[in-house]
Amino acid sequence: MKPSKIREMTSEELQEELANLKNELFKLRFQSATKQLDNPMRINTIKKDIARVKTVIRENELKAAK
Repeated sequence: MKPSKIREMTSEELQEELANLKNELFKLRFQSATKQLDNPMRINTIKKDIARVKTVIRENELKAAK
């Protein structure tokens, strides 16, 4: 997911996206444990997307605090 797209989202959309990404990461880890994962690099991509979303959430919190 592109950072520019993430920055356009509202805080509610960001929270929803974060929950979806965490759920997807859980499913991918489960598939990895049962040796059914097709693309292992997908886990890294999801982790990076989670970090991007969390970064934007934190930036928005700091802007609101000022």
